Amino acid sequence: MRGLKEQIKVDTTIAPVAVGTTGTGQVGRVVDRKGYRGVTFIFGYGAITATVATFTVVAKHGDVTGTMASVADDDLIGTEAAAGLGAAVRTDFTGDKVYRRLGYKGTKRYVSANIVPTGTAGAPVSAVVVLSEPDQSPVA
Repeated sequence: MRGLKEQIKVDTTIAPVAVGTTGTGQVGRVVDRKGYRGVTFIFGYGAITATVATFTVVAKHGDVTGTMASVADDDLIGTEAAAGLGAAVRTDFTGDKVYRRLGYKGTKRYVSANIVPTGTAGAPVSAVVVLSEPDQSPVA
């Protein structure tokens, strides 16, 4: 019997870290999705105390690692806005200490994502890429 473990690969694009300078944030590491058709970004947000803080997600893709471009909305499943966090009163597991996800259905080989904050620099963030639908998978 095959489980989900044999059907996915998880790779880090932003290791857990303070989000950093307002307006700059964290630039994600490029992930090679060769051999996988499905891509889901998972963004993690830690404890956030600033109610005015926002976190904007920018998904990137490219045929080569040196020319990553913003992903068009038509190539996303969900929206970058919904994967980020808007300004709000923070409640545990609602406005902070949460995960958001964003799907990618484009055809580019390389993917990445950035998280850009406003209003705070110390909030912890992370992002992983879950690759699914492998071209080849183990036999049951």
